Amino acid sequence: MVYEFDFDRRGKRVTNPPGLLNNDGEARLKIVRVNSRKNRGLPFAPDRTIPRIDGRFVACEVHLVSVFFSYSHADEVLRDQLERQLSLLKRQSVIDVWHDRRIGAGQEFAAEIDQHIETDDIILLLVSADFLASDYCYDIEMKRAMERHEAGEAIVIPVILRACDWHGAPFGKLNATPPDGKPITQYPDRDQAMLEVAKAVRTAANRLKPTTASGEAARTAAQSSSSGTRVSIPRSSNLRLAKEFTDRDRDRFKHDSFEYMARFFENSLQELECRNPGIETGFRRVDANRFTAAVYKNGRAVSRCTVFIGGIGADGIAYLASESTESNTMNESLFVQSDQHDLHLKSLGMQRGGGDHLSQEGAAEYYWSMLIEHMQEI
Repeated sequence: MVYEFDFDRRGKRVTNPPGLLNNDGEARLKIVRVNSRKNRGLPFAPDRTIPRIDGRFVACEVHLVSVFFSYSHADEVLRDQLERQLSLLKRQSVIDVWHDRRIGAGQEFAAEIDQHIETDDIILLLVSADFLASDYCYDIEMKRAMERHEAGEAIVIPVILRACDWHGAPFGKLNATPPDGKPITQYPDRDQAMLEVAKAVRTAANRLKPTTASGEAARTAAQSSSSGTRVSIPRSSNLRLAKEFTDRDRDRFKHDSFEYMARFFENSLQELECRNPGIETGFRRVDANRFTAAVYKNGRAVSRCTVFIGGIGADGIAYLASESTESNTMNESLFVQSDQHDLHLKSLGMQRGGGDHLSQEGAAEYYWSMLIEHMQEI
């Protein structure tokens, strides 16, 4: 694309093409070449001030790698967090991102999505059970994305948000991110997981060579800009508002977290027994709100615990370093908290190494470390 700027006699820019700058006045597009009537081939980086030029009109050829989010609205919080992790790529004018929340009032929903799924350079499939269950995401967006990927017209990157059975899907043959297809929500540090996604997007963007417009296309674009034709709709991407979580949301998160811990302990105990000769383990689900775990070395119990819903406060998931059916004592407790955007678990701080913003996997790993540290000391 070629955009036209106006300068005063001192070389100060006085007008900007619509959509070229973000809210901070920074260039959103990568500047490839600058030409003017008296100055030819004056290159400048997008993060530098436009050079002073004696003249009023400057044309610049620009290209940005476009990134499309294909996702279920049930995963909107995770999509927002991922988009923030891509902020540096946007500031460096490497990429420009788009998702359906950018559709303006009065615009046709399906047509806008179709335009981007047909033209964008990188398509991120934000994979979860909700994504796989969505007819629109799976049958329309994903299907067309894979057709373009196989034709070499776009790069499709599966981003595994939450644990689900995705390996048999058409995109299951692609290299997913985070590494090894580990779901983002299973990382103790969710930022680290999303950093891996950002690295994958940067690598893919670097593989795409920028294209330049022909002279005729450049003149057409410049004429469109000077005649007032809108190149894009200028609008902030900072549209996320604080969310309010109900008691039902908190209770669901608490019970989901407890169920995750139960599966985590049962699977970890089985693997521990397989890898270590002389070690036997026991897992027992007492009821819907309690399970016990035990580790035996040569038949002798070396570590036991009980994890149960309750303890201090209604939102608690407690840990006791013994087997018990009582709920009036514990060695640690996690309780549900929320910020403006998501729910998480916070430790009461009765043991060292707790956390203030734990994911479900982070919380399960924290309690598992309390069980296994007794074995590692033997």
